[in-house]
Amino acid sequence: MKPIGHWLNRTDKALTRAMNGVLSEFGLTRLDWQVLNVLVDAAPEAGDADVLSALAAHADVRTLGASVDAVLAGGWAARPAPHRLALTPDGHRRLAAVTERVAAFRERSMTGIRPDEYRTAVQVLERMARNAEDDHADHGPSTAP
Repeated sequence: MKPIGHWLNRTDKALTRAMNGVLSEFGLTRLDWQVLNVLVDAAPEAGDADVLSALAAHADVRTLGASVDAVLAGGWAARPAPHRLALTPDGHRRLAAVTERVAAFRERSMTGIRPDEYRTAVQVLERMARNAEDDHADHGPSTAP
């Protein structure tokens, strides 16, 4: 049996490739979609720092900045004030169609997985992440010469 790290990496790459394929017809990537979701959740607007904080686990600052630029260039979002982002009316309208496609993709990706299995997998991964984060905090980088 391959270790969990193998399956985590393979799953993330497969989901990213598949999501990018689903979203390509809308001119979006998986990360662009995640930026848009931060804006939806923070309605009516969000600060750049809010987006970066919410998605820090998904990409580095440069990559996230490129996704913010992409949703701005695509007319999905606008800047109502410096360092602020909000969905445009057209972005809201187009997002409804994207949301339908993503829901269908999620349903396909869950084929053969019961809701309780999914919840268990997420709970286990959350515990593993917290354990690793706690271990890193407890044992931080060595200060030895």
